[in-house]
Parts: sequence; C-alpha cells; structure tokens
Amino acid sequence: MYQRQGFLANIPPAVRVILVINAAMFLFSQLVAVMFNIDLNKILGLYFFKSDLFKPFQVVTHMFMHGGLMHIFFNMYALWMFGQVLERVWGTKRFFIYYFVTGFGAVVLHSFVEYLRFLSISSALSPEAVEMVKHQGAEIIASYKNYTNPNLAQLNLLYHIPTVGASGAVFGLLLAFGMLFPNTELYIMFIPVPVKAKYFVIGYGILELFSGLNNSPNDNVAHFAHLGGMLFGFILIKLWQKKKNSGGGFLSQY
Repeated sequence: MYQRQGFLANIPPAVRVILVINAAMFLFSQLVAVMFNIDLNKILGLYFFKSDLFKPFQVVTHMFMHGGLMHIFFNMYALWMFGQVLERVWGTKRFFIYYFVTGFGAVVLHSFVEYLRFLSISSALSPEAVEMVKHQGAEIIASYKNYTNPNLAQLNLLYHIPTVGASGAVFGLLLAFGMLFPNTELYIMFIPVPVKAKYFVIGYGILELFSGLNNSPNDNVAHFAHLGGMLFGFILIKLWQKKKNSGGGFLSQY
C-alpha cells in the first residue's frame, strides 16, 4: 500500500496553515463582496490608530487580507518559497513566533511613520480642519473623491484608507533567508544572472527605504511596513543567536 501525498501535504505545518488561511480569507472576501457588496478589507484592514475606524483586532486580521489577486499571489509565493525552508530549520513553533513578531513589527514601524506624517500634516491645519477630516472624510472617500487641498487630502487618506497584506512578515522571512543562507543564489525575474541572497536582501531593503522616504501621494505601498518586518526579524534573529552563544541553543544551518 502507499499513501498519495498532495501539494499541501509536502509543505511544513505552519506555512501550510498560513497559506490556507490567507487563501480562504481572500476567497471569502471576494464572495462577500459579490453577494453582499461588503468590502471586508475596510473592516479587517489596519487603520491609522488615531482614526475612528481603527480597531485593535485589525493588528492581526490585516495580515490575512489582500488587495487583489497579484498581491496575494506574490506574498504567498514568497511565503511558500522562503517560509518552508525556514520552518524546516527552525521548527514549527519558532517559525510561528518569528512570522508574527515580524508581522507585528511591521505594524509598529508603519504606525510610527504614519504618526510622524500625521504630526507634519496636522501642523499645517487648524484643529477644526483636522476634526472635520476625521469625522467627515470617510464619506468623501466612499464616493471616490477627496479634498482639493493637498494637506486635507493626505490627512483623509491617512485616516480612512486601510493597510492590508502579509508583506511585513514576508519581508521578515526574506531577511531571515538572507541571514541564514547568505550565499544561496536566487534567480530573480528580469535579472539575467543569479544574485546571492545577502545582496538581494540588502538591495531590496535599500530600495524600500528609498521608496518610503520619497513616498508619493499615489504610492499605495506601505514601504515602512516592509522595513519594519525586516528590522524586527533582524533583532529577533540576533537575540536568538545571542541565546545560542550563551548555551541556550538556536538553530542549525544547511
């Protein structure tokens, strides 16, 4: 007798669970949108913490929501490609810890940068104008319009546009792969030669930092969330390495 193994059966448990939840939430959100005209991204996505739309559960739920098919495809492809290697090295429990620490780290840095933006924008506006946007701007966004005043428009987007996706945690996985397997050669789309993982991670990090610092109003990518995932991943790996060096054990590499 033999037992046929499916695609999911060959994937380590933590990565498999995260893949299934993300896929299920994406399909469910599409179904709800079609049947009930409800956008779950606007409920489960992460809002700026000073927005009336912010709810604490969004810190977790936004990691399982995506803005479209290509968004979830590339995130899940990276999770599958890098995540299963890391889980086999670390084990399921440590992988889960790392994944969610980097996901929450992405929230921390993203929220901090959003708060700095809020302080910069609101300093150019009267308190009354800030309150007007906070309480009335959602209706304008819902009608696919925005204020003509650039400061009011930016503040309205900050208050009423949610952030979704697993990219923060995925960038944490990319960082971990580059640290554990720095000389592994990766074949990247549109690059004709293989690139070592350490150079790919460094280059991608620099690109995200540059994009975040030069963020345009039309850029809907949360660059500092990506950097937050990488930053917290780096810190956590260094803490684990310190524990290993002190005799607590850490991980093996292959």
